[in-house]
Amino acid sequence: MATTAPSPRERLLATARELFYREGIHSVPVDRIVTEAGVTRATFYRHFPAKENLVQEYLRATDADLRVAVAQALDHGDPRAAAAALLDLIGQVTCSAGFRGCHFINASAEYPDAADPVRVAVADHRIWFQDTVTRLAARAGHPDPDHAGRVLVLLHDGALSAAGLDDPEKVRETVVRAGRDLLGLDH
Repeated sequence: MATTAPSPRERLLATARELFYREGIHSVPVDRIVTEAGVTRATFYRHFPAKENLVQEYLRATDADLRVAVAQALDHGDPRAAAAALLDLIGQVTCSAGFRGCHFINASAEYPDAADPVRVAVADHRIWFQDTVTRLAARAGHPDPDHAGRVLVLLHDGALSAAGLDDPEKVRETVVRAGRDLLGLDH
């Protein structure tokens, strides 16, 4: 069965996702994205009226991928096993090849205005993640799931920041252990 070649829009988004994550959003000009995606500037602007539209789409696509990964990790009948799987997923991410921190924290650093549409996309992702881990803590039987959810978000954020600064394997071990301790899971 023959596969369909990616559309120009898909190539633009894939190129942007790679470059924005690896090099930073503001450091990558539109001309470079256009060249590496093999499209014209007119094609770029037909799909994305401005670079910020592409940045928002990059974050939405990253969010969608993360939601799928988290859903797969949480796909356990036992909420405690789901919590352990989510902690393991966070730990695995910190040790992944080419890891450069959290896409959303990195974008926030480049877009400091909380009202900017890019920051709104970041906030939407963070609200979803906060809600997800809070519900998970409740399902796992934590006596204060709101607090546990906030702590899990802090562990997540800390792990994704620290893994770029410290030994990623130690960060992985620490986040998994701290999360298991918080939720009362066996080591």
